[in-house]
Amino acid sequence: MFIVGNFLEAIATVADVLLNALLIIVLINAILSWVRPDPSHPIVAFLERVSDAVCNPIRRMFPTTVGGLDFAPFIVMLAIMFVQRFAIHSLRDLALRLG
Repeated sequence: MFIVGNFLEAIATVADVLLNALLIIVLINAILSWVRPDPSHPIVAFLERVSDAVCNPIRRMFPTTVGGLDFAPFIVMLAIMFVQRFAIHSLRDLALRLG
């Protein structure tokens, strides 16, 4: 069973890295929205596409703009942290018990 445990640990590690990268992208895009960078810059366009792909479903579900501030990135960051704490840690615990 140690092979299944190692496989689950590897999945948990990769998912954790991807979620951390997504968290950083959403945070950087939220900070950049305050300074209005050049939208035609490839890095800024990439950050916008990735962040909007994650934030737009939240924006469609309920209003996230209050007083000119968009709270969708904050909600997404909280959701990512929840998934990391719950799903990733549960997967790692399962992998530990199987290994």
